[in-house]
Amino acid sequence: MCNLYSITSNQAAIIALFRVINRYVGNLPPMPGVFPDYPAPVVRNDQGEREMIMMRWGMPPPPKSPWPPVTNIRNTSSPHWRGWMKPEHRCLVPANSFVEYAPEPNPETKKKDPGLVRAQ
Repeated sequence: MCNLYSITSNQAAIIALFRVINRYVGNLPPMPGVFPDYPAPVVRNDQGEREMIMMRWGMPPPPKSPWPPVTNIRNTSSPHWRGWMKPEHRCLVPANSFVEYAPEPNPETKKKDPGLVRAQ
């Protein structure tokens, strides 16, 4: 997905939209910046019922990797990711907006801009 997103919808809106039965997130304040390794709400199935819980943003990196949690998995045929691709590991990540890195030059300055492209 991305390396930064926001979740500003309230708990009631998320529960209604995804038909959540159980919720274990406590008070859910607006989260304008969710970065890799930050806790954030997700909706998942547990024994046939949808629940909303807090989880860390990202996937565990491959063994012996010096990198933080992975948020963009490109090689789904890698042995490390095969086990994570099963339905029991799937979840919904509520988000109101996200940003992606833009490696293209900024049209105004003609320089590489490490800025972000916003999408909503």
